[in-house]
Amino acid sequence: MDTLEALILGLVQGLTEFLPVSSSGHLAIGKALFGIETSDLAFEVAVHAATVLATIVVFWKDIVKLLQGLFRFEMNAETRYILLILLSMVPVFIVGMFFKDSVEELFGSGLAVVGVALMVTALLLFLSETLAARRQGEGDKITWKTALWMGLAQAVAVIPGLSRSGSTIATGLLCGAKKDEVTRFSFLMVLVPILGEAFLDVVGGDFAASSVGMLPLAVGFAAAFVSGLFACRVMIALVRKARLRWFALYCVLVGLACLISTLV
Repeated sequence: MDTLEALILGLVQGLTEFLPVSSSGHLAIGKALFGIETSDLAFEVAVHAATVLATIVVFWKDIVKLLQGLFRFEMNAETRYILLILLSMVPVFIVGMFFKDSVEELFGSGLAVVGVALMVTALLLFLSETLAARRQGEGDKITWKTALWMGLAQAVAVIPGLSRSGSTIATGLLCGAKKDEVTRFSFLMVLVPILGEAFLDVVGGDFAASSVGMLPLAVGFAAAFVSGLFACRVMIALVRKARLRWFALYCVLVGLACLISTLV
């Protein structure tokens, strides 16, 4: 991977992370178009960490408020919310600890997996919006059950092409929560897992030993962070207001293109 390719892929990551269309799937598509083959996930972790940092910048007021509530050392709304986030992290922690090698193999399995996963993403988005519409906009706040189900969805969404934000938002809606609530929770629940994975890769030397190279990693990180800052507010507002079925249609079209490309 050269620096120009890293720049383009970083921009793709930053622009698609905040949409329910699978940034990991788009990275896999971009790598296939450029003919890039890597034996590790260092680049994916780096650009995801960059967009997580962009999310922290955008949501810093929410995060500070949560931490202030936590350090009152009492059970309040902020402490409960943080506990919900911690609960949602359990499934992805288990996947990261015990199935990391299997996840890396999935990222090298080609566009067929991405195409099928995008189809599944489309189905989840369509079903969740249809059921939410039948409730006429009514919904609850995030419950313990909803947080756990969203955490399970996040863990399954390590499959490239299965949108993390799309899966968690759809799952939250299917559990009966409000769209605004699940959108906010979806972007906050990913902060610690991604930053934790990046920290472990740095400490374990995975970045230094990556086949990508430090300069492309740095360029990709910077591109994802800058484009993520630009896109975060606009994209999150779009996801909150837009019909999810339009994103579902996009996922179907891109998924079909991926599947057709494997047959040509």
